[in-house]
Parts: sequence; structure tokens; C-alpha cells
Amino acid sequence: MDLDKPPAQPPYPQGCLAAAIRIPVRVVVLVLVVPVRVAWDALVVAGRFLRDTVLRPLGRALLWTGKALFVWPFVALWRYVLVPSGRALAWLARVLVVVPAVWLHRYVLTPVGHALAWLARGFGAVLAWVYARLLTPVGHALTWLLTGAGAVLAAVGTGLYTAVARLVRYLLVVPARWLYTWVLAPVGRAAAWCARGLGRLLGLLVTGAGMILYWTTRVLLVLPALALWRWVLLPVGRFLAAVAREVADAFGHAWRIAGRISLAVGRALGTLLRWILVEPLRWVYRSVLTPVGHLVRDAVLRPVAAGLRAVGRATREVLTAARDTVRQARADFRRMLLGPPPQPVAADRREPSAEPARTLEKRARRETYPPARG
Repeated sequence: MDLDKPPAQPPYPQGCLAAAIRIPVRVVVLVLVVPVRVAWDALVVAGRFLRDTVLRPLGRALLWTGKALFVWPFVALWRYVLVPSGRALAWLARVLVVVPAVWLHRYVLTPVGHALAWLARGFGAVLAWVYARLLTPVGHALTWLLTGAGAVLAAVGTGLYTAVARLVRYLLVVPARWLYTWVLAPVGRAAAWCARGLGRLLGLLVTGAGMILYWTTRVLLVLPALALWRWVLLPVGRFLAAVAREVADAFGHAWRIAGRISLAVGRALGTLLRWILVEPLRWVYRSVLTPVGHLVRDAVLRPVAAGLRAVGRATREVLTAARDTVRQARADFRRMLLGPPPQPVAADRREPSAEPARTLEKRARRETYPPARG
């Protein structure tokens, strides 16, 4: 249950109107909200009980069933079928494709490629000799001939271009410039001056019409709308906002009070349920079922378990003795048919003795008693 107080509301103007609205609204809202809050808390408790006792075990069972039906079969299929099959296919591909391809590349394609490269180098050397000894002199001769012909054609083309340029200049460019300077430019200036005057006249007409429309709209629409907003809608809106704010505060206050009432009712019902049902069941479990269970455990279950353990122990001993007897009989039968087993030959596994390490004591003895020479 949410019994915490809401955060502090911003201060609102308080007055007799607010007080006159607040008290009846809070009374009416409290009467309306208490049943809703009690029903809501009952639904919350029922939902939590349903979640803990039904939905959560059902969800776990469905999860386990989903894993058993969908996840584990696919995991087993992947682990025990697809992965070994993939490894076998990879080994077959390596043996049947990769190894022959590597052998073919190493012992067939590489020598053939080296031979082709050697032939290509020889052919390239021949082509280089042909280019250097035959094609280059012929190209130089053709270049010299083409250079001379190009010079002659350039001289002829320059003369023709000069003549055509002079004709175009005096037949087209000079008359067009004179026409633009003395005819088209004055006509264009006059047309531009007329257009500017017409534009100014239209601007004055549009400005006057706009001022007339502005003042007409302001007097007929804006000023009445402003008066309606300032003297009618704004006071009504403030009154409605005050009413709505008081109703909202009343709902919050009533919700918290209903929560406390619901908590008290729930505690009372819980106490009554504990006195009527839980305490008798606890007394029956503690005073009747527990002694009976201890008696059954000490008089029946423990002797039965001890007898079962003794039977199991005797059975294991009998099986162990039988196993040892069978093993001994099998060894005697093998010895009777094949003879005793060969005895292992002891091998000389001694390490070659190394020279003892030198120490200060041995050095002092050697210096005191030097070995005899000769």
C-alpha cells in the first residue's frame, strides 16, 4: 500500500472560496474513493497471492517444458549429430579436395606456370628486339613526316582563321554593338523607369488597402476577442483551475486516508483469519501431528531403515566374496592351462656414479697430504 505522503505542492492562493470548495469536495471524494481503494488493495493482495502460488510455479513448469521440448533436443542434435557430422565432412573435404588440390598446385600447376613464364619472357625479349630495331625507326620517320605536314597545315589554317575573323568582326560584331548602344539600351532604360513607377504606385495602393484591412480587423475582431479573453474566459478559467486543483488535492488526500483505512481493515481481517484458522492449525500441527510423526519416525521408520542398511551391507559383502572367489577360480584355471606367469627379470637401473663434489674439507686434505708422484 502506498501510504507515503506526496511531495509538497507549490503554494496556491488561499481564500474563503477555496475553503468553501475544499471541505465538501473532500467529503464527497472520500466517500467515493474509500471503496475503490479497498477494492484496489484487495486486488493487489489477490494478485500477489496468485503470482506467488500459481503463476510463478506455472511459469517455471512452462519454462522447463519449453526447454525439454525445444532447447534440449536441439542442443543434443547439435552436440551429438551435427558437430560430429561436420567434423567428418571437414575431414572428408580435406582428404578429398584440399590435399589433391595442394598436390595439383605444387606438382602440376607450379611447373607449368614456371614453363609458361619462361616462354613469356622469351617472347617478350623477341618483342622488345622488334620494337627497338624495327618499330622505333619507322615511328621516328613517320613522326618527322607528320610534323612537316602539320606545320604546312597550321600555316594555311592561320591565314584562313584571320580572314574569317575579320569578316565576322566587320559584318556581325560592329553592327550588333552599335544596335545595342544606340537602340536597345535607351529603350530598356525607359521600360525600366516605367516599371519602377508602376511598382511604386501599386505599393502605395497595397499599403493603403492593408492599413484599412488591419484597422477593420483589429476593431471588429481583435479588440472584442481580447475583451472576451480578459474579462470572461480568464476569470472562468481561474475558477475552474481552482476547482480542479482542489478536486485533485482532495483525491490525493482521500487516496491516502483510504489507504490507511484499507490497511486497518486488512490487518483486522488478517488477525481474525489468524485467530480462526492459523492458530488452530498451528496448535494441531504442534500438539498432535508433530508427536505422532516423531513416534512413527522412532518406532517404524528408523528400525526399517536400519534393517535395510544391514541387508544392503550383507548383500554387498556376499557379492564381494563371490567376486573374489570367481576371480581366484579364473586365475587357477588360467594357471592350470597356461602355466605360471613368467617372473619379471630384474634390470640394473643404477645410474653411473659421478665424481663427488668438491668441498673445502677435501681441498684442505689434498693440500696437507699431496699425492705421491712417480
